[in-house]
Amino acid sequence: MTFFHKDDRAGTVVDRLGRLGEISDEPGVLTRTFLSDAMAIANAQVEAWMRDAGLEVDIDRWGNLIGRLRSPQPSARTLLLGSHLDTVRNAGRYDGPLGVLLALAACEELRRDDVILPFHLDVIGFSDEEGVRFHSAYLGSKAIAGLITAEDIHLRDEGGAPLGEVVGGSEGLPHARYAPGELLGYVEAHIEQGPVLEAAGLALGVVTAIAAQSRYTAIFTGLAGHAGTTPMNLRRDALTGASEFISLVERIAGETEGLVATVGQIKVEPNISNVIAQKVSLSLDVRHAQSSSVAAVVGRLGQEATLLADRRRLSFSLVKIQSSEAVDCDPSLTTRLAQAVEKQQERAPHLLSGAGHDGVILSRLAPIAMLFVRCRAGLSHHPDEHVEPEDISLALRALVTFIRELA
Repeated sequence: MTFFHKDDRAGTVVDRLGRLGEISDEPGVLTRTFLSDAMAIANAQVEAWMRDAGLEVDIDRWGNLIGRLRSPQPSARTLLLGSHLDTVRNAGRYDGPLGVLLALAACEELRRDDVILPFHLDVIGFSDEEGVRFHSAYLGSKAIAGLITAEDIHLRDEGGAPLGEVVGGSEGLPHARYAPGELLGYVEAHIEQGPVLEAAGLALGVVTAIAAQSRYTAIFTGLAGHAGTTPMNLRRDALTGASEFISLVERIAGETEGLVATVGQIKVEPNISNVIAQKVSLSLDVRHAQSSSVAAVVGRLGQEATLLADRRRLSFSLVKIQSSEAVDCDPSLTTRLAQAVEKQQERAPHLLSGAGHDGVILSRLAPIAMLFVRCRAGLSHHPDEHVEPEDISLALRALVTFIRELA
């Protein structure tokens, strides 16, 4: 199936996005999760494109796909480009794969023009950024950075399979793929997932920082009872307590400028229509440009949730799933990237990323920079996610310009 048109280079990227968009764990929607059959098929397809482009290819046991455009200088350092190939449930086709395929297209153009680079260029498709399968983001980049912990190994998916078993288990924790100082930097192109660029009438922007993010599970426990025989004033209903907590999250988050907090997942037990809920588990996601603001809001939510639980005769606990500090992008790489953008459009807006990215983890290994690409209506994590081919063309030109100037 061919999806495009006009600029051959951008057209190839759009066509490949379309093909990957048909590879899914679930029929009728796009869902591709860590080490699933669909992820293996997607990796095999991108691997074939990488090999056709003359890249050396490796897939590690954590499902990360790495293609290398090797420099003639064996001891050269490495510039890492890419993004993730996993998706959320019922996803759009641009979030993640666009960055991988733009990086690959940049390599193809450099080879076509016989550009000799003084550094190795690695294109990476991370196996897990969204955290859908094990409810813990960045498993792919954490494996690359050697940051998988013994605690991570015991994470379980919805079927009860532990992470360690899924990845083979016997080889222990992964070591960092790159030695200290080996990387020149990590640069990721990604859809903005917000409306700022569209409102400004611009296709591209550069990221200055990635917001702090914390994920928790909030658990309310009460007492199950018969829906027809338990008086309202004698109930210990975990679900009504949880519903009050959701409203609390919305109210408290709204009191801190720039902070966002989300309850996106609820599990009710025993989940029977004529039984009062005994236990409710909710996801909590809190983000802000400053790590201290995230910590303050989470602390306040925990205190007020404990009070409402006491009032309703429930027990309450807040369990941390994952937390990442705010991460600044490297000023030097960001300036170079902005200069490359300014050769494609009138100016290069500087943006904060409220969404998390693999750069949060890669920043432990190397300086990072990010190129944002306009997406229609700022829509992401949705099947209608869309980027215009003309914007993909501009992003590709900016990325190639950046690499040439860095070389």
